[in-house]
Order: sequence, then structure tokens, then C-alpha cells
Amino acid sequence: MLKWSIIFLILAIIAAFFGFSGIAAASAGMAKVLFFLFIILFVVSLLTGLFRKPPMQ
Repeated sequence: MLKWSIIFLILAIIAAFFGFSGIAAASAGMAKVLFFLFIILFVVSLLTGLFRKPPMQ
């Protein structure tokens, strides 16, 4: 998911450079949404790993 966020960010930078403001804004918005979604999922998985009991042997 972080890979897609970086791809959309690069696409937004290239589109902004060439003057395609609509495409740049949409790509930057998607990159921002995917980045924050990645951060939220990372924190959730980190917290579940901390509170998980070790397996019984």
C-alpha cells in the first residue's frame, strides 16, 4: 500500500510539472489517502502485536 502511495505522489508531481492541475490534484489526494491508511493499518498491527499473548508450548 505504501508503494501505491509513492506511485500516486510521483504521478502528481509529474502532472503538476506539465500543468495538468486536475490530474495532479487527484493523484495527490489519492497518495494522501493511501499514506494515511497505511499509517493507520501499521499502528493497528503494531498494537495487536504488542497485546498478543505468546503461543503456548
